[in-house]
Amino acid sequence: MSSLSKGRSGLKFSARLALLSALAAAVPGVALAQASHHNHGCPTVSRADVEAQFARFNDAWATGNPDVVTALFTNEPVLLATVSNTPRTTPAMVRDYFVGFLRSRPVGQINTSTVEIDCQTATRLGTWTVTLTDPATGAKTDVRARYSFIYRFEGGDWKIDHLHSSMMPEAAR
Repeated sequence: MSSLSKGRSGLKFSARLALLSALAAAVPGVALAQASHHNHGCPTVSRADVEAQFARFNDAWATGNPDVVTALFTNEPVLLATVSNTPRTTPAMVRDYFVGFLRSRPVGQINTSTVEIDCQTATRLGTWTVTLTDPATGAKTDVRARYSFIYRFEGGDWKIDHLHSSMMPEAAR
């Protein structure tokens, strides 16, 4: 089979590419239409939308139900939790972590935040304080930590694809 009859390969593909490039240069609207078409697959999301995801997560913690929290994660999550040495990489493993963790009635508060948005992902990085309550005594402990939330648009909703939290290496001053 010659390179001329291979569909997208060889000279045919090169000729199409050259034609599209020439059209884009000659007619600015063509390039804009291509760019707009490319963005049609990207969900609309703002910094405020990404920040609201944390309230959703904190509200899920407040239910005390590990299934509600786990439902906020993608089908292929990564959870690197502050108080666990085990990476959690399946919904079942994420749920298992929250079964125990939610007993301490965690409440999170964002201290610093940086948000970045891409087509199918959004990232929120910073520091937070998670207040834990000892189930036996009621004593509260604040855990200061760094966090990374990476959200992915999956199944028509923004979900947590990756969550990493680690305690601050230095004592608070």
